[in-house]
Amino acid sequence: MSNRLAFLPRARGRCRGTRLRRDGRNYRSPEDLGRAGDITTDAIIPPTEIARAVIAAREPGVVAGLIAAGLAFKLIDPNVQLTVRAPDGSEVTKGTAIAELEGPARALLTAERVALNFLVHLSGVATATQQLVKAVSSTKARIICTRKTIPGIRILQKYAVRCGGGLNHRFGLDDAVLIKDNHIAAADGVAASIKALRGRLGPMVKIEIEVDTLAQLEEALAAGAEAILLDNMPPELMKRAVAITNGRATLEASGGVTLERVRAIAESGVDFISSGALTHSPHALDLGLDFL
Repeated sequence: MSNRLAFLPRARGRCRGTRLRRDGRNYRSPEDLGRAGDITTDAIIPPTEIARAVIAAREPGVVAGLIAAGLAFKLIDPNVQLTVRAPDGSEVTKGTAIAELEGPARALLTAERVALNFLVHLSGVATATQQLVKAVSSTKARIICTRKTIPGIRILQKYAVRCGGGLNHRFGLDDAVLIKDNHIAAADGVAASIKALRGRLGPMVKIEIEVDTLAQLEEALAAGAEAILLDNMPPELMKRAVAITNGRATLEASGGVTLERVRAIAESGVDFISSGALTHSPHALDLGLDFL
């Protein structure tokens, strides 16, 4: 069996572009089953009992994480059948059935919490992303995530961002260059940082650098940076940065991105707006699993 899986076949198109590991051991949490398993369920429910259940939304949002939820059930018992009613990437309202389950009652009860933990969190990520995406509609700005993710589930969180209509920034330190403020301090300046990288990187690798002043911006442009992150600049300063850059580099705005401020940031003319809050502190979407 392949150790790669491209998410659920019925996932919405905007979720495509991120691949997820199928190795279920990455998702199963030994902290839940411990040394003796589910002692409550095993004592109450006969091993032969079959049950049906539904996962439904208790508030509006965007679905993400059905692949992880499905794996949580399958790892407890491969006989559990999950039927998707609202695929990842779907907008749902209160009461919408997201998935139906049928299988051994013990498995449904034992895996319920872990499955919902994945589903409510990842749907929260997707919902928060969609809110920002809608807020900047009709501008050229695109919403992207960051590396401010929960250890161990970064790929799932970045997948959820895609389900919400956002784009992914780098997945790790090894797949893209981003010179941060502490790099600049340690390397003795913007130009010195870029020069050091030019001597080591191939011609296909783009250099992005973080700046927090217009003077640093001009230095980065002169040194040939292809992408520049405007860190914690107010929208009026971003507008000046856009004018100075004049298309010579891609501009990313970061810092203090909220639903209330994101439209003003987008209207400054930047190309991308990155938000760490999408993955490090989203509101968990309220979903419930109920037996039928």
